[in-house]
Amino acid sequence: MASKTTNATAASKAKAISLHIGLNAVSAAAYAGWDGPLAACEFDANDMAAIAQSRGMNSSLLLTRKATRAKVLAGLRRAAKALKTGDLFFLSYSGHGGQVPDVSGDEADKQDETWCLFDGQLIDDELYFELGQFAAGVRILVLSDSCHSGTVTRAAPPVPASPQQRPKLMPAAMAMRTYREHQVFYDKLQLAIAQSAGQAEVDPDTALAQVAVSARLSAIVKNFKPAVILISGCQDNQTSMDGQHNGAFTEQLLKVWNHGTFAGNYGSFHARIKAAMPESQSPNLFTLGTAGAFLAQGPFTV
Repeated sequence: MASKTTNATAASKAKAISLHIGLNAVSAAAYAGWDGPLAACEFDANDMAAIAQSRGMNSSLLLTRKATRAKVLAGLRRAAKALKTGDLFFLSYSGHGGQVPDVSGDEADKQDETWCLFDGQLIDDELYFELGQFAAGVRILVLSDSCHSGTVTRAAPPVPASPQQRPKLMPAAMAMRTYREHQVFYDKLQLAIAQSAGQAEVDPDTALAQVAVSARLSAIVKNFKPAVILISGCQDNQTSMDGQHNGAFTEQLLKVWNHGTFAGNYGSFHARIKAAMPESQSPNLFTLGTAGAFLAQGPFTV
C-alpha cells in the first residue's frame, strides 16, 4: 500500500525544464558587420541556470555562439512537447534587444521587437507563437534582461554610468541595416508565423501591458493555454544596462533572491527588485493567460 502511495506521489510531482540564453556578442555576418559586444550576459545565463538547478530543474545553457535561432527554437519546442499541466518552464534571456519592420500588420508602431541571437534575430511574434504551443496549465516564467520595446529603440539611450556599462540595445541604424541585408528572410518569417497562427499575431508585450483595458486583447489572452509571467529588465521608455559581472537587472534579482532565502510571491519579488533599481531602469511585470495562482507562488517554485 505504501509503495502504491509513493508511486502516485512521484507520478503527480511537477516536472520543470529551464533554458538560459546569454550572448556577449553576435555574429557580424548576420548583423551587417556589428558584433554587439557585451560583458555580463553569459554570467547572467549561468547564474539563472544555477538557480534553476538548485530548485531541481532540468536546465540547458546556450551561450553566445551556441545561442543560435535553431537551437533556441529547438529548446522551446522540446519543452513544449515534454511539459504537461502543472509543470514549469523557466526561460531566461540576457543580450541585446532589436527591431525589424513589421510586415504582418500586428504592431501599432510598425516595428517587431526581437531578441538578438547569434546568427539572427528571434522576433517577438515567434516567441509568442512558440509559448502558445505549451499545454494548458503549464506555468512559464520568462526573465528578459534586454531592451526589447519600440520606444526604447527610438529614444536615445542614457549615457552609461561607467566605461564598464553599456546599454543592451542594438543601435537603430544598425537594426535597419541588418534588416535590409536580410529583408527577405525576416519578411517571410513574420508572414509564416501569422499564417501558422491562422490570424494576425499580437506582440506579447503589447498584449500583456494592455490586457486589462482592451476587450479584444482580453479575448486573445483567454485563448492562450499556458500561464505566463514575464519580468523584463526595464520599462518601455528605458534601457537595460550591461555590467562587468551581471546586467543591472539580473544583479538586483540575485540580491533579492539571496540564495533562496527570499520569502514572498512573484509580485513581491518584482516589487523588491524594482525598489532596488534606479529610476532610469525600472523592471516591468506582465502576465498572460490565467496566471493568478502562478503569481501567488514563491519564485522558481516547481
